[in-house]
Amino acid sequence: MLSALASSSCRNALRRVGGVGGIHSASSSSTASTAAGRSLSSIAEQLVGDYTIVDHEYDAVVVGAGGSGLRAAMGLSEAGFKTACVTKLFPTRSHTVAAQGGINAALGNMSKDDWRWHMYDTVKGSDWLGDQDAIHYMCREAPQAVYELESFGMPFSRTEEGKIYQRAFGGQSLEFGKGGQAHRCAAAADRTGHAMLHTLYGRSLAFDTTYFVEYFALDLLMSDDDKEVVGVIALNMEDGTLHRIRAKNTVLATGGYGRTYFSCTSAHTCTGDGNAMALRKGFATQDSEFVQFHPTGIYGAGCLMTEGCRGEGGILRNGEGERFMERYAPSAKDLASRDVVSRAMTVEIREGRGVGPKKDHCYLHLDHLPADLLAERLPGISETAAIFAGVDVTKEPIPVLPTVHYNMGGIPTNHHGQVLQTTFDPKTGHHVSDDVVPGLYAAGEAACASVHGANRLGANSLLDIVVFGRACALKIEEDHQPGESIAPMKDDEGMESLSDLDSLRYSSTGTTPTAEIRLEMQTTMQEHAAVYREASTLQTGKIKVDDIVDKFNTDVKVSDQSLVWNTDLVETLELKNLLACASTTITGAENRKESRGAHAREDYPNRDDDQWMKHTLTYFDGKRTHIDYRPIHYYTLDEEECKTVPPFARVY
Repeated sequence: MLSALASSSCRNALRRVGGVGGIHSASSSSTASTAAGRSLSSIAEQLVGDYTIVDHEYDAVVVGAGGSGLRAAMGLSEAGFKTACVTKLFPTRSHTVAAQGGINAALGNMSKDDWRWHMYDTVKGSDWLGDQDAIHYMCREAPQAVYELESFGMPFSRTEEGKIYQRAFGGQSLEFGKGGQAHRCAAAADRTGHAMLHTLYGRSLAFDTTYFVEYFALDLLMSDDDKEVVGVIALNMEDGTLHRIRAKNTVLATGGYGRTYFSCTSAHTCTGDGNAMALRKGFATQDSEFVQFHPTGIYGAGCLMTEGCRGEGGILRNGEGERFMERYAPSAKDLASRDVVSRAMTVEIREGRGVGPKKDHCYLHLDHLPADLLAERLPGISETAAIFAGVDVTKEPIPVLPTVHYNMGGIPTNHHGQVLQTTFDPKTGHHVSDDVVPGLYAAGEAACASVHGANRLGANSLLDIVVFGRACALKIEEDHQPGESIAPMKDDEGMESLSDLDSLRYSSTGTTPTAEIRLEMQTTMQEHAAVYREASTLQTGKIKVDDIVDKFNTDVKVSDQSLVWNTDLVETLELKNLLACASTTITGAENRKESRGAHAREDYPNRDDDQWMKHTLTYFDGKRTHIDYRPIHYYTLDEEECKTVPPFARVY
């Protein structure tokens, strides 16, 4: 057991070893493996207690190897920066691989289109909580991002003319909502994320990126004046060595935290690691209370049935056989925004019009569509429905229920991907400024730019990850040069993280297993921060989450004390991250006294722009969440190029 972590012990047993670029994985040594043509890096190795700590230096380190992480790492390496990519999974197992529907861009392949119409739809979808300068940037860059993916070799589905196929998707319109349904979602059948991730990974191998595969990022490293982020410390899950990866620039691209809930479409690895890393260093997360429920998760299993099902003509029906969305969204019907459809389904079930013996779900019908169309456009859906729901989609409806799918909130950034830290007046508590955190960037679901606001439009997520992963790389290239000196850090920087790891590793005196605490958290969030929310359930849920955090801090039990592939320990570290995200989510939800986007309060049913058109900032000290607020960006990058969209009643 670790007895002392003083700086003197950190300097103990220091020796120099050689290391090179390449893939650090289960098939290579813990220090480095030689790859021809790649320059050597200096690595320092030291022994602290029974832990081996290895030091590396890079121009940039990217945490996460999903779409945004790979795009950032690829862009940085291509620009000549010595880049490391740390990932707890092999890159092609990242959760981007599960995205189905497509990526939005105003290509105009199916009808006339304009990125300004896309921008309008995104602002409306965000329920006016989105930052319109960031939305402007994303939608303007969208066509270029898709054509770039095409040039990398991404196998999009094609029209008869050979153009990229684009399907209808929810919340997408033409001519600023006046021209009917837009076909804006570029797709690769119903496996678009799979195609994108494999394309980006294949492309990234053309550049000299060092991949630390199956390394679990523990914490950010700070400069000795505590003002600049200078890398990360990570655990090699294969052999238990710890790696301090110092870098001039750090990009967090760790994905969402859907696993705070019991039923979700997220992989078990979606544990909010980057969000929790930022929170532990005193940075905020933003708008955590906005959690998207996808309308069509398979009943009982939670597996995603893409919005592309409805984009291709699928319809929802209740227990009376009624196409009920015609009542809730007379114009868009089944292709209304996701929060609107999820609430409509919940109302149908609550009022006794559900299907099944318990009348507790709805039906998604694809059985009226041609079998050859389903085989061409929705092959994965057909297979998933057969496996997890036991239905033949050509003959039977799919049982579906709203399921947690996406986190609109995350680490606050500007449209360049630079993480922001807000300053408040110490006397009045009022917002003063949003300042860039030197050396820290975030992209993808881990970040909050905020392009999704209170509700993300379907197919804007794959767009978000490639646009802002690329934006991080471009901003770093603009502001820095390869080989720049890294701000000094204390000799014992990262040792607090090691101490926390050691405490959990030897927490066998606790009585509650990790899995038991995790289940308690997930069921509490599922019950108390669901599609519809109100004061008493949120207040009760907040108290319960606080109690669960206390239980984790005082009574968690890790049985395995080894350092080699200790999944018990890693899952406990992930639970620690999830609890931080759960606390910020339910505390922010309890405090927001309005309904906006995915945050639907039965006791405050209306949107309140006068009081609540502002971002929630949540700070977590390891025990409780503290809240502040900052204003939204109610302006675009260029009013002449694209006008600000004023708020109005959001109907579909």
